[in-house]
Amino acid sequence: MTRSLTTGPAQGPDDVPAFPMPRAAGCPLDPPPELTSLQAEAPLVRVRLWDGTTPWLVTRHADQQAVLADDRVSADTLHPGYPHVSESLRDRAADLRTFITMDDPEHVRQRRMIAPSFAFRRIEELRPAVQRIVDDLIDDLLAGPKPTDLVSAFALPLPSLVICQVLGVPYEDHDFFQRTSRILIHRESATETALAAQLELAGYLDRLIGRKLDDPADDLLSRLATEQLKTGRMTRPDLAMMALLLLVGGHETTANMIALGTFALLTHPDQFAVLRDTDDPAVAAGAVEELLRYLSIVHGGRRRVALEDIKIGGQVVRAGEALVIPTEIGDRDERVFPDPHVLDLRRREARRHMAFGFGVHQCLGHPLVRVELQAVYGTLFRRIPTLSLAVDPGELEFKHEGFVYGVYELPLTW
Repeated sequence: MTRSLTTGPAQGPDDVPAFPMPRAAGCPLDPPPELTSLQAEAPLVRVRLWDGTTPWLVTRHADQQAVLADDRVSADTLHPGYPHVSESLRDRAADLRTFITMDDPEHVRQRRMIAPSFAFRRIEELRPAVQRIVDDLIDDLLAGPKPTDLVSAFALPLPSLVICQVLGVPYEDHDFFQRTSRILIHRESATETALAAQLELAGYLDRLIGRKLDDPADDLLSRLATEQLKTGRMTRPDLAMMALLLLVGGHETTANMIALGTFALLTHPDQFAVLRDTDDPAVAAGAVEELLRYLSIVHGGRRRVALEDIKIGGQVVRAGEALVIPTEIGDRDERVFPDPHVLDLRRREARRHMAFGFGVHQCLGHPLVRVELQAVYGTLFRRIPTLSLAVDPGELEFKHEGFVYGVYELPLTW
């Protein structure tokens, strides 16, 4: 039995575009124009990946949510039909097993181990500490040289400090884990290079977990080591990989969002003024949702494989066929977001975005990311109202080859 979502035209074998697609020159904040065109033409189309496979691309917001919420599709990277992002990730799939690459029941079993630490109430308790970190980093910015690179001076230290506090990772090791993280999220990292970085970081975290078994503290890794390892519910290598996922994901995505969002606001002066001229937390919270929608920095499509025959866009997707769900274009769908290519910090429907995914695999850390971004966007532009780019926008280098989109450096002055 199949379940219909929408309807769309057929696609011939000669019409299969390569994916991912390049952005238009001079438009670093917008999705690739070909992706926008495909969304307008059909809800479901074939695309060609790096390895020659041709999965289905789901282009529209409603269909993307339906697929991501459907228990008949799998996120298991070991499934033979899974559409891998790169050769390196395909070759390392067995070594990168964490709950985000598993299906239920193992997915939910492991997710529940860490969910309490990212619950809304627990994260709200961190808000004052996050705000202090933001204020201290802005103090350092104001006391430091001009121009300065926002990425290295602010955007990267903030989430690194926060996730280190949550996990119990020594921040003084940030140069090491940031270096290995950059290798791991680079799409073009060779398998051997990425595997070496992965083993180096996992080994570091394994040794840290060993110390926490002997001398636990009030942090997530200590709790997991005590509750899961000593009871045999989890192996030490598995816990090290979970820690790696949380550490890398906990600082890389937020750091890129801070820098890219700041660039977006500086190139949209009317929207910059919305945050510069208010101290209303509700305005900052709404602005965060719109920036998450507008930018959706996790690019390259969320990947799935059908476990049963399902119908999407009038097309039957057979069991074993692969699906790519580029939520960055779903969040620019005019059926949900009027004038979707306009950045509007007062947009009412912005929270319908899928920047954190959707369904059972929605990003577990989204409450923490929201608190961090609300503190940043609710403070930075009020405290430095003359903030501006120190270079021409065309001189900036963007992370087109990464799994997470962003800017390498963002030179600013005031």
